Amino acid sequence: MMTKEEIKIRSLSSTAELEDVRRLESKIWGESDSIPTHQTITAVKNGGLVLGAYSGDELIGFQYSFPGFNGQSVYLCSHVLGTDELFRNKGIGEKLKLAQRDEALKLGYSLITWTYDPLESVNGYLNIGKLGGMVSTYLPNCYGEMEDFLNSGLPSDRFLVEWRIGGEKPADTFGNAFDQDFVLANSLVQWNVNDKGWPVVLPFRNEELHNHAVQFVPVPKNYRSIRETDIELASDWRMRTRHAFSGLFAQGWQVSGFKKISSPEIPVNFYILTKQ
Repeated sequence: MMTKEEIKIRSLSSTAELEDVRRLESKIWGESDSIPTHQTITAVKNGGLVLGAYSGDELIGFQYSFPGFNGQSVYLCSHVLGTDELFRNKGIGEKLKLAQRDEALKLGYSLITWTYDPLESVNGYLNIGKLGGMVSTYLPNCYGEMEDFLNSGLPSDRFLVEWRIGGEKPADTFGNAFDQDFVLANSLVQWNVNDKGWPVVLPFRNEELHNHAVQFVPVPKNYRSIRETDIELASDWRMRTRHAFSGLFAQGWQVSGFKKISSPEIPVNFYILTKQ
């Protein structure tokens, strides 16, 4: 049986290695959305980074980044991270991100940015809870209507993560200071559970904040399953959380933590928002 310790991460630069990355990306998302090898090899030669995760000699995960510039400072744009379906939920994504941080520091970067779907709890737990990324920007339908294996059928809303890698991880990104009952009682958004066991989000108004020190916004624990079985409910979660996060960010709140709810009868996890 494979263990986490058997996974090796290394930087990739040769044409053959980067073509392997393109093939794995095609396997995960579809041939039409894979990044051409001539683009990744050019990025690697000009301040970018491609990392590969290997089980023995087999490439089973990768991460691709390129330099970004906002008119004032240079940072690393983390564009794609993927893992072969047979090797998911084994901590490979976290290993790739930590290796990315180490390599980015060697290249002189102090900030890494990337986008992800805020309704994907697994990614929220990694990006915010484990890594300590911060979010204060919501991007509605960031990539337009996507037709790949994992994103078709819904607007491609995204969080823009800022991961400052030069210092210590922010304190309490897992929300340990807040017990479950407090979080549930102060949730900005409420829900019911339907006959399938899925959470059904209820209407709310951003003006009705429960307190002024911290905000809690729920997201389904299993959004991908909801999307595959009830596209109307998935769309409802997309639009109501879009309204919640966009409104809070406009008021100066930022996502600074992610709290997993261990109780199986509670079908949501929570983003923690604090004032910048």
